[in-house]
Amino acid sequence: MKLYYNVSDRPKTGRLIVFALQQLLAIITATLVVPVIINQTTGTTNMSPAAALFGAGVGTLIYVLFTKAKSPVFLGSSFAFIGSMVAAFSGGVSIALGYLGLIIGATFAGLVYVVIAIVVKLVGVNWISRLMPAAVIGPTVALIGLSLSGNAVSSLKTANAGGHTLVAVLCGLVTLTVTISCATYGKRIGKLIPFIFGILAGYIFAAVLTLIGKAAGVDALMITDFSALTDNFATITLDSFITLGIDHFVFMRALGGFSEISAAYLGTVAVAYVPVAFVVFAEHLADHKNLSSIIEKDLIEDPGLPRTLLGDGIGSIAGAFFGGCPNTTYGESIGCVAITRNASIYSIIYAAVSAIILSFFAPFVAFVNTIPTCVMGGVCMALYGFIAVSGLKMLQPVDLNKNRNLFVVSVILIAGVGGLVLTFGKVTLTAIATALILGILTNLLVSRAKDEE
Repeated sequence: MKLYYNVSDRPKTGRLIVFALQQLLAIITATLVVPVIINQTTGTTNMSPAAALFGAGVGTLIYVLFTKAKSPVFLGSSFAFIGSMVAAFSGGVSIALGYLGLIIGATFAGLVYVVIAIVVKLVGVNWISRLMPAAVIGPTVALIGLSLSGNAVSSLKTANAGGHTLVAVLCGLVTLTVTISCATYGKRIGKLIPFIFGILAGYIFAAVLTLIGKAAGVDALMITDFSALTDNFATITLDSFITLGIDHFVFMRALGGFSEISAAYLGTVAVAYVPVAFVVFAEHLADHKNLSSIIEKDLIEDPGLPRTLLGDGIGSIAGAFFGGCPNTTYGESIGCVAITRNASIYSIIYAAVSAIILSFFAPFVAFVNTIPTCVMGGVCMALYGFIAVSGLKMLQPVDLNKNRNLFVVSVILIAGVGGLVLTFGKVTLTAIATALILGILTNLLVSRAKDEE
């Protein structure tokens, strides 16, 4: 794949700002929704989505620093740790202790990455290539995209204001069509920012239908919920423009929890976070293999897996320190790089700085909350699809006429697509993690087999 901008290329400042906004739009919905889910699940917390966005920006900058600005991917709130975060508030603990638990848990998870990084530094990465060759990594990367397909389709069918499902799908398909058209037929700027054009087209189309629906009294056309914007400016105060104060940060809300901390609680948090960190390590490896294939540079070798692990781990700790959510490399960001062919690390840096700045800006957060879910669903169909296709591309050099490769790929795809989730007490292996483990075991089983004649 020929890139318009390589990792070290620096586009002009005007373009950089637009590229950063595109990256931000690609990751922002998922980043903001994790604290919302925690609030809804526990019913006792008031985690700030804006603080999570701030933490994602800080975490990304830390990741860029550790990876020597060689890995162009944005870090956002990790869905894998949602169960762990809920566990930090279980057992009737106080809100302050729960917030402290979020920071401690992320620190435990980050330390797992540090330990793995040290091991890799001491023994090298060749064992990883032998343990997880293309026949293992390729279908696993494809699964990351395929596992998100249900979310994309569900979003595509969602009308925020209660409109008809078919109208919501139409708005999402308009978004997808414009995105595809810009990426395929557009001039250079169109190819570089197809998601911005797609989201704007879908947003305007949905807004027009909603206004027509309100005027004509046709509920089926009600797709966009503007209440986030109208509520934000219902009463003009300082809060209408500045949404994030220091009291929203998790470390401030955790101050009262130190007096309540106990060994039993630390054990509970450790059990909730540490096993998940090992699961996320597998996804970390798959993400970087995927990104390596896109930019045609092996990130596992340079800057090296120890650096990417440290960047991800320390970035997660920073994300939880401010917003409560551990961070992880985002497939949406990688998909954005693949589709736009813009791998400039400066786009990621500008996106991270923009996330930090815009997390304080209430109108921006309010505007993002008015983007119809179906519009983002249209974008995600392309983003998640590209992740899946990137994994399949890794299989091109793999000879699937050989049974040893065929069995490995088959086991991974069926376990992952079939949703083989395994639970051991409080530890849950996601379908992707289970599929990867089974793939590794299958590969070890057949690795000594002789090539078929």
